[in-house]
Amino acid sequence: MTNTQVSIPCSVMRGGTSKGLYFLASDLPADAAARDRFLLAAMGSPDVREIDGMGGGHPLTSKVAVVSKSDRPGIDVDYLFLQVWPDRAEVSDQQNCGNILAGVAPFAIEKGLVPAQPDLTPVAIYMVNTESKATAFVETPGGLVNYAGVARIDGVPGTHAPININFEDVAGSSCGALLPTGNVVDLIKVPGLEAGVEVTCIDNGMPVVCLNASDFGISGYETPAELEANSDLKAKVEAVRLAAGHLMNLGDVTNKTVPKMSLLAKAQNGGLVSTRTFIPARVHESIGVLGAVSVATACMLEGSVANKIAGLQTGGEATTSVLVEVEHPTGFFTVQMEVDNSGEQPIVTKSALLRTARMLMSGSVYVPQSAWSNT
Repeated sequence: MTNTQVSIPCSVMRGGTSKGLYFLASDLPADAAARDRFLLAAMGSPDVREIDGMGGGHPLTSKVAVVSKSDRPGIDVDYLFLQVWPDRAEVSDQQNCGNILAGVAPFAIEKGLVPAQPDLTPVAIYMVNTESKATAFVETPGGLVNYAGVARIDGVPGTHAPININFEDVAGSSCGALLPTGNVVDLIKVPGLEAGVEVTCIDNGMPVVCLNASDFGISGYETPAELEANSDLKAKVEAVRLAAGHLMNLGDVTNKTVPKMSLLAKAQNGGLVSTRTFIPARVHESIGVLGAVSVATACMLEGSVANKIAGLQTGGEATTSVLVEVEHPTGFFTVQMEVDNSGEQPIVTKSALLRTARMLMSGSVYVPQSAWSNT
């Protein structure tokens, strides 16, 4: 500690296609308001460039993981995700982040929260935001985390060691049900879309509204920058989002980061469906992990907006298992899905995917003394 600054231990990691600060919960203030003031200072928010902090000036690079050893049966660590907004003094815990999740297991091993096994170390993670569980498998040859390998994910240069993640019981984790409205398709009418637009509201780890891009007068193949510059489109999508929030048991979502709005189109590059996702104001350069899981799940539900676009035939089988390739602006996202269709409502029995992560820096982050002492 100096006269003007305070430092605490911190690691910077890339998790999937996101990047953020990883902290041990014990190193942060226990009071949530005090913690958030500290994190805003650490990121340099509010400032669109976050020039006076560690943030990258974009929601995808202004994220935080708070990790602690868990006392829950069958769980190794607890993981709280926090979104620090670059453009406003706000820290949100309203959603999970499956990309940052990819870095939690290696971080936990590096910090001694989970003992490394000789070759492969499974880490059971409780995702605090959604009160659900995931198990990540990390390569640990010789008891050390391995980051080098041949696994590749679109949106990240080069190849790295694979981190396989199995999600468990994430259906309805935010909205209370896989199909929170009780319907595979709903019709939403808003200004500018008075005739109504068909949507599929789904929550398999991330609340998502699936939309047909053509209903909004676009192809669905535009770049994120082109979509963000389309003010008429953004207004219509946001109006639908606000209406869907109430239907999905999320209430007034004006100041919430969910649901995500995924505009879908026919796949162009060999996948099952193409996506452009508002998160919710900016457009994702790829697609979030759990957002991709929810879209992939929607593709498997007969008659859904996603299913109609994808043209996936389930064949009336009681259990359908398939690899769903979700296209996004920078490539593909592959989700291994298994759905039980034998009952009145579909039940997701498996959601698994491949991610990579890398430790970028480990040391201390400095904030002004005032950001700590005012806690």
